[in-house]
Amino acid sequence: MIDSQRLESIVSEAGRIAYDLWPGAGNSVHSWEKEPNSPVCEADLAVDAFLKRELGALLPAAGWLSEETADDPARLGCDLIWLVDPVDGTRDFIRGRSGWAVSVALISAGRPLIAMLSAPARGEMWSAVAGRGAERNGAALTASMRDRFDGSRVPAASLPKTDRDLVCVDQPNSIALRIAMVAADEADLVATLRWGFEWDIAAAGLIAREAGAAVTDAFGKKLDYNKRDPRAFGVLACSPNIHGAAVKRLAGRAAQIGQK
Repeated sequence: MIDSQRLESIVSEAGRIAYDLWPGAGNSVHSWEKEPNSPVCEADLAVDAFLKRELGALLPAAGWLSEETADDPARLGCDLIWLVDPVDGTRDFIRGRSGWAVSVALISAGRPLIAMLSAPARGEMWSAVAGRGAERNGAALTASMRDRFDGSRVPAASLPKTDRDLVCVDQPNSIALRIAMVAADEADLVATLRWGFEWDIAAAGLIAREAGAAVTDAFGKKLDYNKRDPRAFGVLACSPNIHGAAVKRLAGRAAQIGQK
């Protein structure tokens, strides 16, 4: 159905376009706020335009949903759509830190079919195909299989008092890279308790799931994509053996925050 080598080449080139504007490589980049506390930079727009053109040529029948493109409701009538975050982790990007990635997923009938993350500042290319496993730089991934909730590794700078039985590990700004850490057994648990968008989690969610992780919303329910409202309340990616305990830990907070 799709030329996977061509797709990987396109996503890699998108990563190179972003890297060539990344301050961490000695470059300068213009940035501004789309709205309060929502930064964007010229790399976001350059990568978005490139991917829209190239992915559209690769699969003309597919719809399009991206953080940096005005939403076109026509996508709702498409069985296939490209779901894209041109630069996930823009804050790290602007600050010259490596915790950012280009995120691309192909969605079929509301489910991720193919996923790729290009993180050139880390020298990483992540990929997954539904039913065929996940890889980082060509090496197969096996997710965390931790079976004790306490002591679980969480990508975070700090934790609230109620979660001090967990262990902080490196936290990239990119939620996609944090989820991918679970896929690579570099973290045991990633959870958010806020409204987020499909493009933040689609690619990394498939990568984690294909590596063996449990991936749901904050209430433990399955994630759907290409919805009319492209949001989900929270994401939970973790070892499947602690998923129940994680949902139990988060349930009260999720219900309280999600109703606001």
